[in-house]
Amino acid sequence: MIDIRLLEKYNVPVPRYTSYPTVPYWKENIDVVAWEQTFQQEFNANNQQKGISIYIHLPFCESLCTYCGCNKKITGNHSVEDEYLEAIIEEWQLYTRLMDEKPVIRELHLGGGTPTFFSPANLEKMLSLIFSTSILHPDHEFSFEGHPNNTTREHLQQLFDLGFRRVSYGVQDNDPEVQRVINRIQPFENVKKATETARSIGYKSVNFDLIYGLPFQTVESITRTIQQTITLRPDRVAFYSYAHVPWTSRGQRLFDENDLPTASEKINLYQTGKILFTENGYYDIGMDHFALPGDDLYKASQNGELHRNFMGYTTQHTNILIGLGVSSISGTRNAFAQNSKTIHNYYNYIKNSRLAVEKGFFLTDEDVRFGKYILDISCRGKTKFLAEDMEAIRSYCIPELEKLEADNLLVLNEDGVQITELGKSFIRNICSAFDLYLQKNKANEEKKKFSKSI
Repeated sequence: MIDIRLLEKYNVPVPRYTSYPTVPYWKENIDVVAWEQTFQQEFNANNQQKGISIYIHLPFCESLCTYCGCNKKITGNHSVEDEYLEAIIEEWQLYTRLMDEKPVIRELHLGGGTPTFFSPANLEKMLSLIFSTSILHPDHEFSFEGHPNNTTREHLQQLFDLGFRRVSYGVQDNDPEVQRVINRIQPFENVKKATETARSIGYKSVNFDLIYGLPFQTVESITRTIQQTITLRPDRVAFYSYAHVPWTSRGQRLFDENDLPTASEKINLYQTGKILFTENGYYDIGMDHFALPGDDLYKASQNGELHRNFMGYTTQHTNILIGLGVSSISGTRNAFAQNSKTIHNYYNYIKNSRLAVEKGFFLTDEDVRFGKYILDISCRGKTKFLAEDMEAIRSYCIPELEKLEADNLLVLNEDGVQITELGKSFIRNICSAFDLYLQKNKANEEKKKFSKSI
């Protein structure tokens, strides 16, 4: 059990560090030509050796989950599928024109929204067109996000036949009252059926997304949810903190904030979940993720091969991520580019044979190095300092790291940092010590840009 005072102390707004610099520091109106040139150089240098990752954002949902902060479009009209998937294919073709050879796909993830909003036939059509212009890496990992209510056997079988072996179900909570207020009614039997169907087909890894900090959650209710979850033995669990950001997610304005757990209650929910998972054979990978010992994510964390990008923790490590679809993010080792966040603008860009990127960032050499410190901390629990960074590290990082060391969250020496076992619950806070943009702007605070760490 972690001292509640320590959790309260570090329950402050910090990024989730799926990139560095983090998105709030990116620039509007990115130079599209410069992005294309950067992408092209990186592709030519790394495609054969490392391959590429692809993220496809499928934003449509049939109903609004009021807790959700994702970019989504609510509709029951499935005729929207064709136009959107045609735009995805056209966007993919814009990228392939920048390639001198067939891309080697190592990692692909379908995110949402609700990817299983789309019919199995339409998903097959889109993916087959992408695969027909590519080479699939022998060790590729394909995954998708599914809603337990509408992920059918046909979805699972069709995607399995295309090479998918991992599915992530958005469960969030099993309590009927919590489900009612967040407008996500899904009986536990639906979760059980979706899980068992995936395994019967041959999926090797099933992930559940659970959230703590939702309206009306209590220690008793979340205990029941986690105990039910454990009976299904998902290979991975992402146990996320609810990020209450009503200034960016209008659906969250439907909540009465008095129904949300207090800060101390939320911390107790986190403590309860962490204890239950670890007592039942799950290992704390870091940043809200737990995995069973047989899962590839656990194995990667043990052998030093864990990686983190905009899709979260992954066992694959490529230098190129192509984000397709509205609001998707692409990245190379030294640049990021995000697509337009509105479907209307996204369609207009693609129809005019132009990449839909609007916002982005071109990294300096210093950005790349400090991004690696953050990646090392989040994936390997340790990092070593480079001589060329010592002036900035002494000025901005050491003062923060010394505070963290005083609370036994890490061990600091002249060469670098090693996280302690206790520090695993505070990885976001430790990463923030290496975030020069955050440290240099502390006077401005800008707290509402980020959710709290716990």
